Amino acid sequence: MGHTRKALRTTAVGAVSATLISGSALGLAPTAHAADGIRFVDITGDGGTVLKANVITPAGADSTHRHPLLVLPTSWGLPQAEYLAQVRKLANSGYVVVSYNVRGFWQSGGEIEVAGPPDIADASKVIDWALANTPADSRHIGMAGVSYGAGISLLAAAHDKRIKAVAALSGWADLIGSIYSGRTQHVQAAALLDGASLVTGRQAPEVRQVFNDFYASNLAKEQDLINWGKKRSPATYVDQLNQNGAAVMMANAWGDTIFPPNQYADFYEKLKGPKRLELRPGDHATAELTGLLGLPNDVWTDTGRWFDHYLKGVDNGVDREQPVRLTSRSTGGYEGYPDWKSVAATERKIALGGTTTIHTNVDSGADGGIVFLSSILDQVAKLPPVASIPLLPRRWAAVWQSQKYGSVQQIRGTARLHTTVTPTKESGTLVAYLYDVGPLGLGKLVSNAPYTFHGLTPGKPFGLDLELFSTAYDVPAGHRLALVVDTVDPLYIEHNPSGARLTFSSPADDPSYVSIPLREQ
Repeated sequence: MGHTRKALRTTAVGAVSATLISGSALGLAPTAHAADGIRFVDITGDGGTVLKANVITPAGADSTHRHPLLVLPTSWGLPQAEYLAQVRKLANSGYVVVSYNVRGFWQSGGEIEVAGPPDIADASKVIDWALANTPADSRHIGMAGVSYGAGISLLAAAHDKRIKAVAALSGWADLIGSIYSGRTQHVQAAALLDGASLVTGRQAPEVRQVFNDFYASNLAKEQDLINWGKKRSPATYVDQLNQNGAAVMMANAWGDTIFPPNQYADFYEKLKGPKRLELRPGDHATAELTGLLGLPNDVWTDTGRWFDHYLKGVDNGVDREQPVRLTSRSTGGYEGYPDWKSVAATERKIALGGTTTIHTNVDSGADGGIVFLSSILDQVAKLPPVASIPLLPRRWAAVWQSQKYGSVQQIRGTARLHTTVTPTKESGTLVAYLYDVGPLGLGKLVSNAPYTFHGLTPGKPFGLDLELFSTAYDVPAGHRLALVVDTVDPLYIEHNPSGARLTFSSPADDPSYVSIPLREQ
């Protein structure tokens, strides 16, 4: 029941993207003309693995005065020089900063463990080294990182009580909920990670097997995959993290095609200590990118403020601001909320009436876009993926539309689909899309999400509840919303047997709808 051909096709996309990332990374690699004050060092990690690192201390620092310590693990596939622009700024602000290349990548030893126990132990070993070899203060330790570094930072804070503050940028809280949401393989995202690691690192045999089983849709290995992912998910250790009491700041992008924002928002709600959640337009790590290049950047500015308050005790007001801060994809500008539940003041349901049957195995033209590219276009030019809603072939796409809205509809949070599905086969995949439809019928993608089922009885209806990926989008007056459901999207592996059909119905005692979360007008 595997879909190897589709996996190989999208792996090629990932490999090309990985090559581009690697080229950028090579441009950041350290040279013989390193900046003053930065030392490149070897740190012995867990099991004796050598980790390549750089360390910078505040100007004039010596053993007579201790400074707060920041530890930054690198992103997936990037070298130890990734954070040089930021570590200089942080050192100038009074921090001892150690950035290290995680095991298995570039010149660091070992093999890629995907934030497994050795990676968590490495973070503590780096802290040990910094306390022994720099004027770092053991009472004031923070960790930060982008992507892979973000996930490792959260995991380390759950396992090491010395870590008092974390800034996790474009990371994950639930690894399976990110790349296997709706029981569906996010194959372009996985192929990108796989390709980048093959170019820049050395995969552990277990990791290679996980990728192979993932691409092959090996249901016999599904529970093993879930268990593997849980071990590497900060959400698994939320109680430990709360007990340790670290102050946690998280930032992500609405269009993150590797770690969608839903899993961060769910995790945020479970945190008990000081916390902050920032969500902006963009794709994976694009919101932080200009800061890595040394340019002004809101995410890194807030990261500095977070650490200044929780590690240095600076009264900069970051603890008194609304902790949930969003930026609309449509208008820009911050919106503050006391918690995630307050983001959507109300919900409006769009009825999905009637009975509609679609055939599977053909892409209708409604798609979630291309990993990285589509959400970057939305971030930079407000050009999300589009589809002509009137021209979508109804043989392969189910379409429902709202009435035209007389005023702007400010969508904030997580849209939810509820419907009844009757399959003709025991397995299948569907993808739901929410579109903003203009007067000419052109739909701009607001959100989407996949859903896969296995082992069901053909011909027997079942209830479907599906959360679409969270977003902040303003639907203009005079437009309408459309919900589209089809069965093929290049972002995902699909599991529709040849000739399968899906029927969507709305029983009188259990009507179908899509619930739209709206900001208070």
